[in-house]
Amino acid sequence: MFKAEQCTKWTPYVLGILRIVTGFLFLQHGSAKLLGVPHLEMFGDGVPLMSLMGVAGILELVGGAMILIGLFTRPVAFILSGQMAVAYFMAHAPEGPLPILNNGELAALYSFIFLYFAFAGSGKLSVDSICCKKSV
Repeated sequence: MFKAEQCTKWTPYVLGILRIVTGFLFLQHGSAKLLGVPHLEMFGDGVPLMSLMGVAGILELVGGAMILIGLFTRPVAFILSGQMAVAYFMAHAPEGPLPILNNGELAALYSFIFLYFAFAGSGKLSVDSICCKKSV
């Protein structure tokens, strides 16, 4: 079995991997909205920048990239957590009370993962961990 100290030494690295994967997945939502890549039928070739979906796309693309590399992780994650909470309550909650029924699971999950990053920091393998040891 694992001993606590064995798991604890890997925690910052696993946190970093979770951040990298989350950032990579999240920025794809922004690139689909703004650049049409990957192409999603619902966004066509992109959405107008000066629209609610355009602003969401900017946050997702730029914020996702910043989360991916671990730059200003805490404040960026806090903003993205709020964005996903707003997205959930605006787009999904009116469709029903349960995330599994209103297709809001992803927004809810992203919101709480970003909230975790806002408190836990970037972990290892990040620009934050290189620049200033306090933010990790």
